[in-house]
Order: sequence, then C-alpha cells, then structure tokens
Amino acid sequence: MAEGRWRRAGSTVLRVVVVWAVSTLTMLALAGALPDFRLQSPGGDSVTRTALTAAWGAGAFGLLTALVWPLVVRALLLVPALVLGVLVFFLNGSLLLLALWLIPDGRGDAAPETAVVVAAVMSAVASATSTALAVRDDNAYRRRLSRLATRRRRRAGDDDAPGRCPGILFLQLDGVGHEVLLRAVKDGVMPTVGEWLDRTHRLTPWRTDWSSQTGASQLGILHGSNHDVPAFRWYEKDRGQFMVSNRPAGAVELQRRAIERTGDGGLLTYDGASRGNLFSGGADQVALVLSVSTRRGRANRSRAGYFAYFSDPANAVRTAVSFTAEVAREVGQSVRARLRGDGPRVSRGGLYPFIRAFATVVSRDVVVAAVIGDMLAGRTAVYADLVAYDEVAHHSGPHSADAAQVLASLDRSLALIAKAAEHAPREYRIVLLSDHGQSPGETFQGAYGLSLKDLVRAGCGLPVSRRAERSACGAEARDAARDALRSALHRRREKGEPLIETGSGSDPIVLASGNLGLISFPDEPGRLSREQIEARHPALLSTLANHPGIGFLLVRSEKHGSVVIGAGGVEAPVAELADDGPLAGFGAGAADAVRRTDSFPHVADIMVNSMYDPATGRVHAFEEQIGSHGGLGGEQAQPFLLSPVELSEPVEAGGELVGAERIHRVLRHWLRECTGPEVPVAEVGPRPGRASSGPRGGVGANAEMP
Repeated sequence: MAEGRWRRAGSTVLRVVVVWAVSTLTMLALAGALPDFRLQSPGGDSVTRTALTAAWGAGAFGLLTALVWPLVVRALLLVPALVLGVLVFFLNGSLLLLALWLIPDGRGDAAPETAVVVAAVMSAVASATSTALAVRDDNAYRRRLSRLATRRRRRAGDDDAPGRCPGILFLQLDGVGHEVLLRAVKDGVMPTVGEWLDRTHRLTPWRTDWSSQTGASQLGILHGSNHDVPAFRWYEKDRGQFMVSNRPAGAVELQRRAIERTGDGGLLTYDGASRGNLFSGGADQVALVLSVSTRRGRANRSRAGYFAYFSDPANAVRTAVSFTAEVAREVGQSVRARLRGDGPRVSRGGLYPFIRAFATVVSRDVVVAAVIGDMLAGRTAVYADLVAYDEVAHHSGPHSADAAQVLASLDRSLALIAKAAEHAPREYRIVLLSDHGQSPGETFQGAYGLSLKDLVRAGCGLPVSRRAERSACGAEARDAARDALRSALHRRREKGEPLIETGSGSDPIVLASGNLGLISFPDEPGRLSREQIEARHPALLSTLANHPGIGFLLVRSEKHGSVVIGAGGVEAPVAELADDGPLAGFGAGAADAVRRTDSFPHVADIMVNSMYDPATGRVHAFEEQIGSHGGLGGEQAQPFLLSPVELSEPVEAGGELVGAERIHRVLRHWLRECTGPEVPVAEVGPRPGRASSGPRGGVGANAEMP
C-alpha cells in the first residue's frame, strides 16, 4: 500500500511538472509571436535566462489561478451570469499581469489587452494538457472521481453511501418533442440516446395540457399541480397583476400555490437537487433555480452552482471561449439564412446571440457540472433542465440544422453524465424527458401583416398601428367593426332600448404565449360573458373567429355555459365538447384540455388558439417565434419520457400519459421503487381544499400508482 501511495505521489508530481513545462513553452511561444508581450530585460537576455523567466511567470500564474481565482469568483457571485462570462477574460488577464509583476528584475511585461489573450491561451493549454494526461491514465481518472465522491460524502457525514439503493437522474431536454427525438436518433445526431433506446431504455410519448409550456409542465412535474396556470403569461383581475412563468416573482407565487394545493413540498423533498429549473421541487440543493433566485443570504444556494463551476479557471476560460464561439456561430448562421432567403424567419439580432450563447454554453456547462457533482455526492434524486434546444428552435425552427447541432451537443453532455455515473458511489438510473415540443410555422404577424393585438383593437374599433392599417386583415376588421356597430345601434333604437356606448371602457389587454392568445378587459371584475363582450364590441368575436389565422376561441356564455367558437359560426358548449367540430384536427384530447383550462379561476375573458394545419404541422405564433409552443396544435403538445427498463412501465398497455400532473405521479412511483424503505411513505398530504400541513413532505407523500 505504501508503495502504491508513493507511485501515485510520483505520478502527481510528474503531471505537475509536465503541465508547468508545457505552460512555460506556451509562454515563450506567445512572447515571440506577440509584440506587446516580453519576457526579457530591455537590453535583451540569453536564451537560458529568458526560459527561466518564462518558467517563473508560468509557475506564478499557475499558483495565482489555483489560490486567488476561487476567491475572486466567490466575490462576484452576485454579478449577472452574462456579465460574469465576459469578465472571465479580464479577470484572468489581471492575474497574468500580477504574475508578470512578480518576476524578478521586471523582466515580464504585457499590454493589458495582450495579457487577456495570453492568459486565455495559457489556461486553455494547461487544461488540455492536464486532461490529456488524465485520459492516458484511466486509473488516475477513477481515483480522482473516487476522491471527490468520498470527500463529498464525508462533508455530508454519510460514509455508507455505496450500499444505498439506486438514485435517479431526471434530465429534461427543454422543448424536444417526441418526433424530434426519434428523428435525431434515426439521423445519428444523438448516438447516446440511440444506444439507450436499443439497449436499456423505453420511449413513451405523453400529452401536455392546453398550456404546452415549461411553466405549466415543470410546475406539474415537480410539484404535482399546475392548476390555474392557463398560459405562459396572463393577467389576474382580482390582483390587478400580470403573471409570467419565467419571472422570479411569478415562479415564487406559482410554487407557493402548488404547495398550498397539494400539501407537499415536491418531487425532490427527500435528499434531492434541483438544477437549472424554474421551480425547486422541494429540493434542499438548488442551483440556477428561478423560484429561489430572489432570496438573499445563506439560505439561497442557487448561485452556488456558478461558484462551483467557475472556481476552476480552466472551466471559466473554456466556457468563455465557447461562449464567444457560440455568439459568432449564431451571427454566421443568421447571416447565411438571410442571404439564402430562408423562410420563415424572425429577427435574430440585438442581444439574442448572447442569450443563445448563455443557454447553449453557460447554462449547459454549469448544470452538467452540478449534476455530476450531485452523483459524486450520492444524492437520491436530481432534476435538471437543459434549455439549449428550446432557445435555438424558437428562432431557427425546431427542424433546422441549427437546432440539430444543439441536439448533438446535448447528446455529448448526456454521454459525459453517463460516464461520470459509472464512478458515483451508488448506481444511478437516468430518466430523460421533455416538458413540451415545438410546432413550426410563420408568425401570425408575418403571415397576415398585423399582430393579434392589432386585430383585437381593430375588432373593437380602436386605433391600430400604421402597418396594421395598411394590411388587408386590418382593413377588413375595421370595416366589420363599423358595420357591427351601426347594426347594434340600429337594433337598439328600433327596440327603444337605451343607447349603450359600444367601445367604452379601458383598452383590452392582449397577451401571447406561443400560439395561444389571452384577451382580458381589466375594467370589469370577473370573467366577462359572451353577451357582455358583444354588447361592448359587437364585431370582436366574429372578427377573431373568422380570421384565417385563428383556429378557435373559448368564451363564457350566460345561456350555454362556456362555448368554443370556430370559423363560420361553428360553436359547441364546453360541457358537450368533443375532438371534432371547432376542435377538428387539433388531435386527441383537445376537448379535455380545453375543458380543464375553462375551469381555472384566472382563465382570460377570451382564449384564442391559432390555426393548425395537420398536413404540415404548422401553427402561427402570436410572438416572434418560428418554432413555438404554448397552445394546441402539432408537436408542441407531444413531449416524451425515456425511462430505464428496470423501472415499471409508466402507463398500462394501450393507455396514454396525459398531463404534467400524471407525469409527477409516475416519477414519484419510480422514486419509491428505487429508494424503498428510505422514503417516509406515511406522511400523506391533505387533499386539495383541506388545510395544508406545510410545505415539507417525504417523496412518498401523495405518491400514487401511475
């Protein structure tokens, strides 16, 4: 054993020497290539003296990055992630300038901008050299992972982790639909997923609720309830506030409501970790989780994921370089698409290249590193969201080459996680799933020359933008509004009724969630009825229902209860709604999805779903997106669940998985299968409507068979 320790110590010393030597050679090469970087005194030095100076500078830079860099990153945890990504270069350059200043006799010097370049190159070379040496020595790599795992277990006071039951990783590929995954596997874009499908996993499609977006789906999956989440964003009249799923205040409130409704903390309450999600799922270990991002002090560990990753300067430089490359890639892809005349197309300028790079590089790298750390710590359940594909598909299209490149990158991340799982202190079962898909199609405004808001205002007889005024649809809507207004006034005068001011009241609020639109009249409490809307704006409902870009409307009727209205006056009461009539072509389960949303307290006065073409799968988003989700129609409502065959079937033969809340029950059941008696199964939370026992509960709380 002593001999083995000496051998390992000698191997470690050898690797340090090799990395130091390579860094020294790199510094010499850069000094010869860059005019503003010198390693000699003004009068010149011998080759030997110059080499010693380079060795001194490389050693000082290595020590500073090892000792000072973690402290600097910790001090900058409150800096926004995008800003931190840019600062990485300048911080590293500052450390190099300090290292050069430490060289005796002032032989080292560099211009500030040159120091940034030299530091980035040296960090990248040192990282590559260290990685190459580790790859050549598999035993060293395994020992390193084993040491990390043991260290994490000792911190937690849990040295018997290797004997525990299997843990589960829930990895969410945001926005990747069932058909997109199958196509990527067939085309060889995702070989890791393809191997899982062939050998170890089963693939099961599932259907989202009407609101096919991350806020509703992830809330239901992690917390067991997405009741009263009608869309990605909506207006609540009783509170006079807007709710947006991906805003910290909105995420906090949605999570609070879900916990209050279920009486349970969430899927990850027992020894869980939440990484890169909108909601915590009840986990104690969180990183990049929106619902806890506004907390201050030690209770908020969400930003700790940045520190854990960026405390390694090699990670920081590698991610920063990849970030810059991704920005350049997006600019190049956008320019090529414009030159080729690709369509449909949306604007990809402004801050979007940086937002894309954050989603596809920074967020991915930090989340993957956090997941690997969770496995080495032996945590029971981890839920992580990888958002890269969803962001790119919105702007490039869900079936584009740009999106396929992102899928290939995600597949490599999955392979890395699977490799790391082999060195974890317990076995892990990897469940891959998505929260929704995306449906392609030109934007509503691009197809018809006006936005949904313009169409609503024109139908109400209100002023619209100049662009909308010039469009054919805008002119038709204005003419229809005038005709309806004259007709309404004429009928009232004939009947001797008092004249009601049509078009009175405040302007309507029009919000978009993909191809789902929500129209609210804020000056009236409660949900307006069809009759009230027609009295105020006689042409509005017919203008919307008969527009070629709109599939159907949902409104409340005083006579028939809520009704769904389609083109040509086709309508059906929600109570009698089936997957035909106004909903023909929107797929199985559309009627149930609409019926459920209609029961929500904060459903809008008018719910608008865009048209859907079953032949092409396209919809029209009411936002600037050519790949969209949020409503009914096509692949957006068809995500997937990829599970190990060791776990029970997620649904009985011939059955269907419908709704995010059902997925929550399936995942809970799998957790109980894996963890067995470790999970407290007696703590069952109250049913909706009963007093809550608090936000905490075991993983077995409210657990039901799928």
